Amino acid sequence: MGAIFSSSSKSGEELEMALSKAKEIVSSTPVVVFSKTHCPYCKRVKQLLSQLGATYKVIELNSESDGGDIQAALREWTGQRTVPNVFIGGNHIGGCDSVTAKHQQGKLVPLLTDAGALATNSTL
Repeated sequence: MGAIFSSSSKSGEELEMALSKAKEIVSSTPVVVFSKTHCPYCKRVKQLLSQLGATYKVIELNSESDGGDIQAALREWTGQRTVPNVFIGGNHIGGCDSVTAKHQQGKLVPLLTDAGALATNSTL
């Protein structure tokens, strides 16, 4: 049992470091997509953001050395364990369904614009 406790305390430190890293990324970037390269839902969100002309940062968790820790930290922070895990203007938006729903409701473009990730189109 001692090994379980010592490894979980190490995980706690790693989780804390990963959470700090995730919060720093989110607070310093208008739009962040925590993603995995093989995830079709992640690809759908990234494609939508690209089609809208949004500037966004992608963190491919399966390509990061601490990606598993970051994903666990995001679960603790947001309650969401799946990817994509999207933040706009420092606010947690959710996954693919949430982003798509906001777009269908006409709420995504204003969020992106307010966050500074989408240039306002003066011709509209």
